[in-house]
Amino acid sequence: MKVWVKLLIGSILGITIGFLLPENASVTSVFQWLEKLAIGMGRYAVVPVLVFSLTIAVYELRLDDQFWPMVFKNILVIIGVSVFVIFSGIMVTLFFSPERIPIEKAEQLEVLSLETSANIMEIFPSNMFSVLAGGGIYLFPVCVFAFFLGMGLNYDRSYAKPVISLIDSLSRIFYHVASFFSEILGFILIVLSAYWAVRFNAILQAKVYKDLIVMLGIFSIVLCFAVLPLLLYFLRPKVNPWLILYGSLGPALAAFFSGDINFTIPVLQRHLKENFGIRRRSSALSLALFSTFCRCGSAMVAAAAFIVIIKSYSYLKIDTSDLLSIGLRALVISFLLARHPGDGAYIALAVLCLGYGGGEYRAGYLIIKPLAFYLAAIGAFIDVMLNAFGSYIIARTNGFYEEKNLVHFI
Repeated sequence: MKVWVKLLIGSILGITIGFLLPENASVTSVFQWLEKLAIGMGRYAVVPVLVFSLTIAVYELRLDDQFWPMVFKNILVIIGVSVFVIFSGIMVTLFFSPERIPIEKAEQLEVLSLETSANIMEIFPSNMFSVLAGGGIYLFPVCVFAFFLGMGLNYDRSYAKPVISLIDSLSRIFYHVASFFSEILGFILIVLSAYWAVRFNAILQAKVYKDLIVMLGIFSIVLCFAVLPLLLYFLRPKVNPWLILYGSLGPALAAFFSGDINFTIPVLQRHLKENFGIRRRSSALSLALFSTFCRCGSAMVAAAAFIVIIKSYSYLKIDTSDLLSIGLRALVISFLLARHPGDGAYIALAVLCLGYGGGEYRAGYLIIKPLAFYLAAIGAFIDVMLNAFGSYIIARTNGFYEEKNLVHFI
């Protein structure tokens, strides 16, 4: 059975269970525990598979003098799609203008921030091996470790040859370990989609966020199922964009119901290799850079929700300069969400609220808090689809791919 079919069946079963279950404290408590377990299982192999595959990718690209050109190409694509997604999302929000959200009594402000200075400090700890013993949440220090290790393998290949063989073997071994978890991901997704459905059912009954839910849902579908495939028509030689879209369904389902980027990395890496035929040297580098810096889907969702919050507090029209400021701030935030693989959209919204103008908007993100799981789902879904399409485009333009027949798709 295809992996995406397993994930679809698991999602349908979970949604059915979630809508049938009553919403009460005991059910929520059980699902919260099960969600932590499920997310932990999805992240279980992400650190070893990422560090060893990226190390070999850096070594092989350096060997062919293609490392820095590949890095710059990835960065240009990330910046380009980030600007497009965030500002198109803002324009769609203004055009459709979701209804105002009733302002309730503000709760106590939570201490939420990007912790940028602390994140930078963690990139270079006093012991570089300590990054491998982390919680599997903040992966950028792991990527930096793999970068320096891959660079070091090029210093003297006669001495490094045994180590290269070992790391290459470990990369392949942990790839198969991660593949095992992607095979059972359908069962894991039953839990995640059931908890998602329980919360979504409660939101539907409240009838407060209906317009925002519909707008974000339609925008994400149009972007990922129409705009992104359309961009592939400009590739030469020509490619069937719907084939690439079909090959991305598995990671898309995993991202939507988990709302977590790190949870999706192993299944996405497998789809990039076995569906798109992308070679490890390209897929590992693109996967690391996109997962770390291309979080524009989460930032766009936050910017759209923030505009709705502003309109809920005031009937005044938002100035063009303010819209530009929101877009630019969301763009910067999108590059700084590496520490927040599962709650990036809500963190980005809180940062936008806490740092915008007067104090009346500082607690604005609290009125969206019940919808945080949905914002995370849409944001992660867009982020992963951009990762899949971006990785394929970069690999194809550099020749790091092998055409795969549809019957061989997983």
